[in-house]
Parts: sequence; C-alpha cells; structure tokens
Amino acid sequence: MNQITAKTPWAPWMGSVPMHLDYFRGSMFDAVKKIADTYPQNIAFDFMGRSTSYPEMIEQIEECAKALKALGVREKETVTVAMPNCPQAIALFYAINRIGAVASMIHPLSAEKEIEFYLNEADSRFAVTLGQFYTKFARVLPNTPVEHLILADIADALSPVMKLGFRVKNVIDPIVTAVKKHRKVQFIPRVPKNAPKVIRWKDFLAGAASVTGVYAAAPTADDPAVILYSGGTTGISKGIVLTNLNFNALGQQVVAANPIFEPGDRMLSAMPLFHGFGLGVCIHTMLSQGGRCILIPQFTAQSYAKDLVKYRCNLIAGVPTLYEALLRLPSMDGKDLSFLKGVFSGGDSLSVELKKKLDRFLAEHGAKIEVREGYGTTETVTACCLTPLTKAKEGSIGIPFSDTYIKIVRPGSDEELPYGEEGEILLAGPTVMKEYRKHPEETAQTLRRHADGLTWVYTGDLGVMDEEGYIFFRGRAKRMIISSGYNVYPAQLENILDAHDMVQMSCVIGVPDAYRMQKVKAFVKLAAGVPADEKTREELMAYCRRHIARYAMPYDIEFREELPKTLVGKVAYRVLEEEELAKLQAAQQG
Repeated sequence: MNQITAKTPWAPWMGSVPMHLDYFRGSMFDAVKKIADTYPQNIAFDFMGRSTSYPEMIEQIEECAKALKALGVREKETVTVAMPNCPQAIALFYAINRIGAVASMIHPLSAEKEIEFYLNEADSRFAVTLGQFYTKFARVLPNTPVEHLILADIADALSPVMKLGFRVKNVIDPIVTAVKKHRKVQFIPRVPKNAPKVIRWKDFLAGAASVTGVYAAAPTADDPAVILYSGGTTGISKGIVLTNLNFNALGQQVVAANPIFEPGDRMLSAMPLFHGFGLGVCIHTMLSQGGRCILIPQFTAQSYAKDLVKYRCNLIAGVPTLYEALLRLPSMDGKDLSFLKGVFSGGDSLSVELKKKLDRFLAEHGAKIEVREGYGTTETVTACCLTPLTKAKEGSIGIPFSDTYIKIVRPGSDEELPYGEEGEILLAGPTVMKEYRKHPEETAQTLRRHADGLTWVYTGDLGVMDEEGYIFFRGRAKRMIISSGYNVYPAQLENILDAHDMVQMSCVIGVPDAYRMQKVKAFVKLAAGVPADEKTREELMAYCRRHIARYAMPYDIEFREELPKTLVGKVAYRVLEEEELAKLQAAQQG
C-alpha cells in the first residue's frame, strides 16, 4: 500500500515528528480553555493595537455563549457567521461551540443571492455580521428562516483613541476614493433604528445577564461543530460538516509537524475565518496550542507587511498570490525578518519559480528559513500534508501529517498505482469531514470506505508519490486540458511562464476548439515596467516554444493589468474560462 505512514514508518528527514498522536477528545472550546488555564499570562490575540489575554478571551466567549442561549439558540442548531477576523468573531465562534451549536462560516462580501443560499442551506434562524453588510442581508432575509440578525461593529473592539480614528477613517476614505475615481461618494449605509429582526451587538450581549442556570453543553469530539463551503466534486457549493475532532486534531498535527513552535509564538492571521486555512491553521491551531494571533480584519499587502514587521510574527501562512504581492512592496526594502520561524504556502499551487523568488526574498531580509508548501482540502479542514522541516524536494507538497494517510489511485477507483505513476490523490485521517450537509449522494461519492478499513476522501486532484512518500501535486483533474488527445496541465505551463523575468503572474486555461477539443490560452500579468505590446508577446511566445511541447503551446497570450481573484485570493481561472466561452458564443451568434 502506497501510504506514506505505512510504507515508510520512519525516516531521518522526519526528525522528531511522531507517527501517531493522542488526540484531545473534548470540544474546540474545551481545547482553548485548557490552554487558557495552562498559560494564563499569555496573549491570545492582538487587534488594531489592543491585546487580549487568554483569560480575557474566555470571559468574552462565556458572555457571548450566555447571550446566544438567552436569544434561544438551541444545541446542534446552526448559526451563520459572516465576519472578518476580529475579536467579536473569535468570541462568537467559540461561544457557538460552547453551547453545542454549529457555526456556519460565510464570506461577509458574498453576493446577496449567495447569502440567501447559505442561510437556507444551513437552516439558520440566527445570523451575525457587521453593520456595513446589513443592506445585503436585509434584502434576502424574507426569503430565509432567519429570525434574528445580530449586527456587530469593528469599533466596539477598539480602544477609545483607536475607535475615534476608525470612525473618522470611515468618513474620509470613501471621500478620497470617490475623488480619485471621479465617482459619487459611497458611505457605509446606516442601519435603521427599528430595523426588523435586527439586534445590535451591545444589546445582544446585554441578554447574557438574564441567564443564571446551565447554559453550556458538552459536545463530543465527533459532534458537528463547523460548516465551511466548497464546490466538492460537482462544482456546486455545498456545506462541509466538520467536527470538534477534525479541528482539534488539525491543531495537534500542525504543531507536531513543526517542532519549532513554542507557546507564545505569533501567527499573522490574515487568512479569513470563512476559509479552512484561516480558521483551522491561523486561528484554532494557534489558540488551541498556546499561540498568539495577530488579527487582520481587512487584508491588503501593505497592512500585511506592516503588521508582520510591527509584531515580529514568527509564523505566517498564506496563498501564493499573497506572497507574490509581498515581493513587490517597496516598504519591505531593508526590513529585518530574522524573527520568522515558519512561512507556509497553501490554498493554491505554488510554482517552483515563485518559491525560488520567495526564498531569495527571505534570505535577503535575514530569515534563516525557506517557504514550506502544504496541501489539503476543505473536506479535511485544510492542510493535511506539509514539506518537512529538514528536507524539501523541488515541486513537492511534502508528506502527510501524523495519522494522515495518502495514496494515489487510478482516478475514480480504488486501484492503487505504483510509485511515480500519476493518479488521483486520496486522503484519510482524523481531519476527514463528517459529510456534505443535505447531499448524501455527493457524500457517498467523495467519502468511500476501502478494504483497509479507512474512509478515504476522493479529492479530484492529480498527483504522484515517490518512494520516500513525498507527494507531487499535478493539478485539479477538472482543470486538466485535453488537446488533440494529449493531457496538458495548466500549473506546469504557468510555472514555465512565471520563470520569465517579464512575467509577474500567469494563468493558463483551455478554450473549446472544434478540431483539438481544447486549445491552450495564457493570460499574463507583466512585471512592472514591461510594455504590453506585440514585441513582448512575440518574445514570450518564442520563449514558450523553447520550453513547451508543440501540443501544449498557447495559441495566444493575453496581457491583463490584474488577474481575477477568488474571495480567498486564488487566481480565478474559471472566470477567465467563462469569459472566453462567452466570446465564442457571441462570435457564433454574430
């Protein structure tokens, strides 16, 4: 069996990483409370200049839990949370867990119809967001089961001085933006005083005083705790139901794979709470293991760089596009990053060339480490595989965490393939989801029990395993381009394009073609100062001809000032595919 933990039970490059762990069997709240009792002097998180200790955080969670109970939230009921990374979101997330309810995490910038879908999919009677997103929620609430919409305000988590600055900034910034873009000023809309179903955060918390009896529950390790959303194998958004054990196991696995970690280490928590990477690694792993989160509510490359240096963060995790932006910041010139212990990339494929650029950047700024790439799916919370601390292989996403198994099979089957042969990546272990909510057929398709007694996640991703158990990601099976019968992998072509000095970032897609089924097209964001002209295009095409097989050659390279991004910062290749398809259809109709 090509399972890394079964085939190679111990290897020198694994160092002190244990094969098996004794997992905490309580709830997520219990795990955090245990840390608060162990390290009462430690800071749990920092937010816009204000620090909150672990005991203070526990007090906030308990107050919030009582308020939820006073409002009528029942055990195992789902509460929808649409919040940025802020103190209220942390308190709410663990308070929901404290009373045995389930947190459905969604992006606050979701479109109205998406919000409506999420609220109905989760059967939520309760939802929480910021006042600035009230209008979107208000328009769809009549079409949902929501009875109470709790509105928080970022300013409530700030010191008096910071609160004043925040209020002023919210008035000035829209004016400045409007002047620059010659548009009408768009202020954050005010919420009507007697808006139906609305409860202000302060009024919500005031309800806690009325709860005097038992309010907490005792959820088990295997009880549902969180719902995150992903496309699954069909591309239709589905709620991924994750348990307390899933999240607690992840926290222990991440720390076990990083013996460099010490309680008190700072994590720059910029990845959002609605994403497994942000919630699982940047928040719960840190808080359940004694780390310190530096919360960033609204990501910009500038704010990320500023807080990285200001707080001397020991650990940072992000997607490749985040790091690509960091490389281009003049404000990072001459900055000392010697305090970094770990830089982790996940959520999207990190090209070999971008990794080299990042490693050079780190070395030039005094860091003694290199970027370590990981891999995972939302069906396993997030990361389940990481490059070992002491041995990396070019192009590899590393080896599995403790108690996590990976095998490569012929796509869609349980036929395991030999080392070196490409197939579908399957995952098994303690972070595997419980189910897709309301989608039993899709659950059965994705989760399959094999003769080895393990339940495997069929990821739909393609990869290769070598004889040392290292995994090499080859791309999403659905993203594979088939041109004239040949398999073309966009990530490989993007890696080649990204290596050219004139290219900042690229995205490769397949375009329908009557003769070849699909033909290859590349979209390129050029490096600063490079002209987007025919001469540049010809030079890049000549370069491609030197490095890419004829059947995989792009028929065209289109220059873009910016490549579209998903809500979590990945390059949105599907948007480009849809644009090209629309052009074809328009041409055919015309």
